[in-house]
Amino acid sequence: MSASFRGQVTLDGPSGTGKSTVARGVAGRLGAAYLDTGAMYRAATVAVLDAGVDPEDADAVTRTVAGARIEVGTESGVELVLVDGVDVATRIRGAEVTRHVSAVSAVPAVRRQLVEQQRGLVAAADAVVVEGRDIGTVVLPDATLKIYLTAAPEVRAERRAGQLGITDAEEIAALAQDLRRRDEYDSSRADSPLRPADDAVVVDSTNLDQQGVIERIVELAGSAVGVGERS
Repeated sequence: MSASFRGQVTLDGPSGTGKSTVARGVAGRLGAAYLDTGAMYRAATVAVLDAGVDPEDADAVTRTVAGARIEVGTESGVELVLVDGVDVATRIRGAEVTRHVSAVSAVPAVRRQLVEQQRGLVAAADAVVVEGRDIGTVVLPDATLKIYLTAAPEVRAERRAGQLGITDAEEIAALAQDLRRRDEYDSSRADSPLRPADDAVVVDSTNLDQQGVIERIVELAGSAVGVGERS
């Protein structure tokens, strides 16, 4: 498809569904910018951990994140994540950050701060693919196309294990349990819970490979409002 898309594609869903790879692939196909909002919350978690703050202490977390300079890139082919000028792109995917990111991202003041930053980045792009957990419901409720990507927890755990190079069956089972726990945490939080937007298209990737998912979303974008302007 030529770079004819104008608007926003939101890609929400739980961890381990391949959102990042799919979102980057879709952005590349559409000639769009790309924004990983999850990386922003993970970067905020790095700031909290480095400050020695308890991730469950909402007031301290709010102060720490407010004082941190969090920057993310919007190019689909380059991952840029900085906290106070330090590259944390690799670190944000580690176990320690993964363990605490739900608590940090559940703090309403942190969400307000980062949502404002996310909207500013989106406003600067003619076309953008934004991935996260509340993009279609909260961040960009008027987006051109909303996708909710899901898959069975066991399949998600196997995919995440592949990314991390884990082959031990017990470790993969533990990953699946962690994914279920985070799903429950994020779906039940009071502020911006994880759920599909009312007008989202639900794409189940349990039996689809990543290329199949990308093709499906590009096809949906091709028929969405905002397509047709030729650059």
